[in-house]
Amino acid sequence: MTTLDHLPAQPRTAGSPPHGLTGGSLPHRVWRGRPEDPRWVRPAFLSLVLVITLAYLWNLSASGYANSFYSAAVQAGSRSWKAFFFGSLDSANAITVDKPSATLWPMALSVRIFGLSSWAILAPQVLMGAATAGVLYASVRRRFSAAAGLITMAVFALTPVAALMFRFNNPDALLALLMTVTVYCVLRAMENGRTKWLVWAGVAVGLAFLSKTLQAFLILPPLAVLYAVGAPVSVRRRFGQLGLSALAMAAAGGWWVAVVELWPASSRPYIGGSQNNSFLELTFGYNGLGRINGEETGSVGGGGGPGGGSGGQWGETGIGRMFNSEIGSQISWLLPAALILLVAGVWLTWRAGGDLPGVKRRGRTDPARAAFLAWGSSLLMTAAVFSFMAGIFHQYYTVALAPYLAALIGMGTTVLWEERSRWWAGATLAVTVGVTAYWSYVLLGRTPDYQPWLRPTVLAVGTVGALGLLFVARLGRQLALTAVGLGFAASLAGPTAYTVSTLNTGHQGSIVTAGPSSGGMGGPGGGGGRGPGGGGMQPPGQGAQRGNQQGGGMGQPPTGTPPGQGQNQGVPGTARNGQQPGAVPGTGEGIRGGGGGGGGMGGLLNGASVGAEAKKLLETDADDYTWAAAAIGSQNAASYQLATGDPVMAIGGFNGSDPSPTLSQFKKYAEEGRIHYFISSGTGGGGGMGGSSGTSSQISTWVEKTYEEVTVGSATFYDLTRPASS
Repeated sequence: MTTLDHLPAQPRTAGSPPHGLTGGSLPHRVWRGRPEDPRWVRPAFLSLVLVITLAYLWNLSASGYANSFYSAAVQAGSRSWKAFFFGSLDSANAITVDKPSATLWPMALSVRIFGLSSWAILAPQVLMGAATAGVLYASVRRRFSAAAGLITMAVFALTPVAALMFRFNNPDALLALLMTVTVYCVLRAMENGRTKWLVWAGVAVGLAFLSKTLQAFLILPPLAVLYAVGAPVSVRRRFGQLGLSALAMAAAGGWWVAVVELWPASSRPYIGGSQNNSFLELTFGYNGLGRINGEETGSVGGGGGPGGGSGGQWGETGIGRMFNSEIGSQISWLLPAALILLVAGVWLTWRAGGDLPGVKRRGRTDPARAAFLAWGSSLLMTAAVFSFMAGIFHQYYTVALAPYLAALIGMGTTVLWEERSRWWAGATLAVTVGVTAYWSYVLLGRTPDYQPWLRPTVLAVGTVGALGLLFVARLGRQLALTAVGLGFAASLAGPTAYTVSTLNTGHQGSIVTAGPSSGGMGGPGGGGGRGPGGGGMQPPGQGAQRGNQQGGGMGQPPTGTPPGQGQNQGVPGTARNGQQPGAVPGTGEGIRGGGGGGGGMGGLLNGASVGAEAKKLLETDADDYTWAAAAIGSQNAASYQLATGDPVMAIGGFNGSDPSPTLSQFKKYAEEGRIHYFISSGTGGGGGMGGSSGTSSQISTWVEKTYEEVTVGSATFYDLTRPASS
């Protein structure tokens, strides 16, 4: 394809093929890229990769341990290879996280090498972001111009939710990278029908499964259909290759599952998130069909129902979900543009393969069309599932859409720009810019106090740019480039502002969002979220305080000042503290005093801040015990484990609702002297998400009746080596 420096400014003669979109009649380099790019291409690519990496590394330590749930598992994996393999929350291997462990491995290896710190945990995620941008460039550049690849990288990096999740320690970063690699490999396979690339695609999906289970399969149906229809080999060979790819996927993802399922349950950790200590149950239940229909055993409930509606804890479902006040500012800035460009790109590539004079008809094997269909179908399939799933849904899930969206923007804009001598191409670009500017105007209106000048400016600049593009065929080169520059500026100004806000702010807890504060679902910009424990955000620029508004989630790693001291906790029960009125937080005073319940639902969403007195108490004689303490809920346990460095048992897993350990098992651990302290959740009987009649509540009730209470500040512990005098 041509670059912006070598674009045809004059109309083509009648009957000539569209620029850069023909099949065999054009040089081979159209589909493979130029053998020798212009001198500026490689420096531009490397510079953009460097800029993305440095930008994402900026202010990285402000997030502290980010999601302490996964950070505790990383810390455990850096201490124990068994915990590393299974994804255990503690190095004594009581229970695992509620996901496969692959996403933890890069971070755990980093911590083994560099020691436990915010940077050691989060820097691997940043590198995944840079790698995703590089794979996007490589994929787009093979069929389109270098400019298309660079635009794709920029759009991806400036997507607010991408700037959030590639600086955070949730599984979504690795998942997005591997899904991007999958599409790249499928498109490589479709160039010439080589089996190895389809096998590599299967391997990528298998590894993605070990990152976030069934979400990795969302794009398989459209990609499989695309290859079955459009690969340039015989039908029999196509289906044989798809079979080999499926075997590769099963091998890459199934080996770990087989080991976990065949390993004796008595000598491995309990599978967190399951009710029967089974990873297969976790995969197809809590993390599988339960996410679709909202029937998640052991969870906190679903959304508005699969048919759409409202009233659920995770927001309204339906076709408009990606654009609503809770999700829109995370991902949808350029989503209307991507959909317009998808339609235009498919139509244009289809038209290019028609019976034009001197043009060899490519038909079903057209690789440029395959690129639009691959990225476009991945976007549509993933967005459709996200829109209608009734189970647990967080705003940051939408990072999976960012690579697909970016590729469509890069490919579509450059293809239409090359066709700008035709009125319909300029009109399509004008409509795309106009719609994008208006939608940015709407999204910016949801945070009226954030950079109020930006909203009218985007609309005005976008309108001027759209008008220029409408008449671009009649403009000279300089005016045409000015129009396209204004169009890009208006289209990217909103997401760029939200991305900068995201980079300047620390994010902590289980539910985090990008951008400044707003009123929807806790609001973009910090760790709020609808449902128990959700609430409003603090303004941008508050650094690590943003995470603490969620209820004192483990903020900073120990760097002289113990976590939890000197932190500005909000007033319990208010939106600023990140909790719905009526939630059961540890009070700000109690958290600073020495430990505390933490976030919403007794800290089950966001953990606790641990003061110096509580830290000293747990560290005393900790080496004499298997677990220094036990706490209900993984976030609470993680907070104390990260503060002390000693194993802390998470009773009931993430939600406090897993039947692990049972009351009889816990009694045995206590009698054998394997657990030193029980940390009270402050919820009265250990209810929380685990309920008042579950295993967690039974253990809490038994401990309170059996052992002596120890008060540190306003926090309550029970010494399991000292029976109550009564």
